[in-house]
Amino acid sequence: MSVLGEQVAAALEFPPGFLWGASTAAFQIEGATRQDGRTDSIWDAFSRRPGAVAGGDTGEPAADHYHRYRDDVALMRALGFGAYRFSIAWSRVRPDGGEVNPKGLDFYDRLTDELLANGITPWATLYHFDLPQALEEAGGWANRDTAFRFAEFAETSVARLGDRIPFWSTLNEPWCSAFLGYAAGIHAPGRREPEAAAAAAHHLLLAHGLAMPELRRHAPAARLGITLNLYPVQGEDQEAVRKIDGLQNRLFLDPVLLGRYPEDLLADLEPFGFPVRDGDLAAIGTPIDQLGINYYRGYEVTRDPALGEAAGPEWIGAREVRFIPDPHAPLTESGWQVEPDKLTDTLLRVHREYPHIPLYVTENGAAYPDHVGPDGEIADDDRIGFLDSHLRAAHAAVAQGVDLRGFFYWSLLDNFEWAEGYAKRFGLVHVDYATQERTPKRSAAWYANVIAANGLR
Repeated sequence: MSVLGEQVAAALEFPPGFLWGASTAAFQIEGATRQDGRTDSIWDAFSRRPGAVAGGDTGEPAADHYHRYRDDVALMRALGFGAYRFSIAWSRVRPDGGEVNPKGLDFYDRLTDELLANGITPWATLYHFDLPQALEEAGGWANRDTAFRFAEFAETSVARLGDRIPFWSTLNEPWCSAFLGYAAGIHAPGRREPEAAAAAAHHLLLAHGLAMPELRRHAPAARLGITLNLYPVQGEDQEAVRKIDGLQNRLFLDPVLLGRYPEDLLADLEPFGFPVRDGDLAAIGTPIDQLGINYYRGYEVTRDPALGEAAGPEWIGAREVRFIPDPHAPLTESGWQVEPDKLTDTLLRVHREYPHIPLYVTENGAAYPDHVGPDGEIADDDRIGFLDSHLRAAHAAVAQGVDLRGFFYWSLLDNFEWAEGYAKRFGLVHVDYATQERTPKRSAAWYANVIAANGLR
């Protein structure tokens, strides 16, 4: 039976055992930023910078998940979730990147046990943008040593939790960490240094590679991997396509899954001093068990200034490229084009070019201007339409042979959306930030019915 009390029957069924859930990130929902030994992350410091975050918002109190996690797990159970993907805050577990903080680990211990007690599979992400500020002050991801500090953090986390958590991702969206954080300056730590961004991209991947043996040692039966934000790139100008696809997609897919960087991309990045050392690629290419794909939109590109918008500073080595907007595409409140067919393209591309790796859609979702009606209902039909179209696109990939094993909506809760602060709402569950009251939106009930049917009617 569905949560609406109706008998459900799926016309488009997903494979048996398909994993359904939602994703969150520690800084975006936990709050309690100065509690139980936690120290500043780069996002704490960045959000205090005037003008850095919309509305001057910070990570306090976010959705207060640190104190309300039991209620949030109960919501997930009521919605029928099979899994929950969350991240572990480095600044809680090893404050300032230093010694282990038992109280920080205790929180994730409690959260893991609560999930398991409610029949929900925990999926841990070790890094979701929240580097300890003390490590940033030592150079951040531009400093090679940070990769080794990450391996220590990974070992600490998995030694405590690896006996109960069956899925682990090392990094979430290293493209954002490197290029939005160190080249564009619009994410923490807010630097505009292309050479630092190139170094950060490599050191993030090295951190992934160095963490993998620690994860394997403490959780030998777990499914280990990384989560990448992959966007299909198209256009008639093949050189523009090559450059943007290289920076967005191949820079991360090739070393992780093929053990090498694309030669053309190395040439593009050579002016920025891409810092690869002997043995690095062997570590980065350590075999993984699953690949998480975050999908939100695609890109159409050219190099004709008359046709598109100039590439931002995050596109190092490709500043001559222009991005062509589709004037007919519907937009989310974030201004992102809604392009579900390109999710199919993305899944098929990875399936064909990097075969034999199980795939999960670890993030897919949209912000819309949700309103609480007089009856207390949030009728977010636009989000339902978005989700329906993207699940159909995912199913189309499955029908063509893609080994897709799960789908996680972004996000469970309305939360702190990085540089957008609390201005954008992605959640299935509405959060009143003044009272912290949770209200499932209409999309939550719709998604619960999909989960109950393991498919779409």
